[in-house]
Amino acid sequence: MDSKLFPEGVQRCSFGQFLIWTAVILGFFTWGLYAAVLVLYNGIGTTGLDNYFGFGAWITFDLAVIALGAGAFFTGLLKYILKIKQLEKIINLTVVVGFICYSGAMLVLTLDIGQPGRAWFGYWHPNVHSMLTEVIFCITCYCTVLIIEFVPLVLEQKQLNKIPFIHALAHNMHVNMALFAGLGAFLSTFHQGSLGGMYGVLIGRPYAFREGFFIWPWTFFLFVLSAVGTGPVFTVLVATFMEKLTGKKLVDYKTKALMGKIAGTMLSVYMFFKIIDTWAWATGYLPSVGLTFDDMFYGLVYGKWLLYTEIIICGVIPAIMMITPSIRNRPAMLYIAAILACIGVSINRYVFTVQTIAQPALPFDSWQVYAPNWVEYASSIMIVAYGFLVLTLVYRYLPLFPQERELNN
Repeated sequence: MDSKLFPEGVQRCSFGQFLIWTAVILGFFTWGLYAAVLVLYNGIGTTGLDNYFGFGAWITFDLAVIALGAGAFFTGLLKYILKIKQLEKIINLTVVVGFICYSGAMLVLTLDIGQPGRAWFGYWHPNVHSMLTEVIFCITCYCTVLIIEFVPLVLEQKQLNKIPFIHALAHNMHVNMALFAGLGAFLSTFHQGSLGGMYGVLIGRPYAFREGFFIWPWTFFLFVLSAVGTGPVFTVLVATFMEKLTGKKLVDYKTKALMGKIAGTMLSVYMFFKIIDTWAWATGYLPSVGLTFDDMFYGLVYGKWLLYTEIIICGVIPAIMMITPSIRNRPAMLYIAAILACIGVSINRYVFTVQTIAQPALPFDSWQVYAPNWVEYASSIMIVAYGFLVLTLVYRYLPLFPQERELNN
């Protein structure tokens, strides 16, 4: 009976193997759910956060997955607005990955709020002077857009699509998908930017503070560029991981290389401005407030190695690798570049979240070291398990990869 629900013309593992795989995922999910219940019942004090570190592992994880999920809005923009036809072979996966990243980020925020019963305050009593207000509305609206983009894929499930009304609805939604792609690109661009802008306006935190363009600090634009420079190749990594796991070809390498070229181009633009921004910050802004470049770093945990790793090893090098055809067209090299780029954007989100707060802000302050505890790790793993579960169900029962039948026959 289960096989009748599979996409047309493809094979899936046995129901027994599927149950074992799902049970493993649910094991990790249950462990994380237990940690989440502890947080909701006992409060934020259950975690490694304190009065000094209001932001920590959760916000780092949240910002990283939102950046890596940017492949959804950027690929959608290129596919539906700029009409790059080749991307139709991976667009379904970008939507699913984007949905997982954004819905997962909102679940993390539910824990990080501290009093989730008051989560609606941000909508009903918005602080119009805070960039986070714009983030709240944009991320909620864009998550809604991703659900709308996800629905046609669900409606194309083999049995559902036999119903004339559902078949017509799915077709009409596909016809009008350019509207949602454009709306999603607008919403996601502004909330990605405002997440960066939030740090850039912290004038009392010199590690993050930046001057900028009108009301937007440079970090607003840098966060957008870093997201579109890594999101597409994160989707490539997800597709490749699924191929290794299933033993099937799911996306042709030409499409992966195109995603790498797009990401490499945007990553190169990002690194150009990131290097200029870092140089101007170190030689201009810091001396103007009586600080030095060395003052921004402390020991091993907040050392300069993080900055150099982010910019050179996980920025410049993967950008060069992805824009060089002879390197990009070698699968192993593309995947290495993609992994480095994803690590780089995660480091960026970490230092802006944690190192910014750890630095002493007053003369009598000292450097603080933040260490997340098992509750924060477990609840973050719960979100990863949630992503695995969604991808598992979508791959098994929905036509996620348009090329799968062609590539494996």
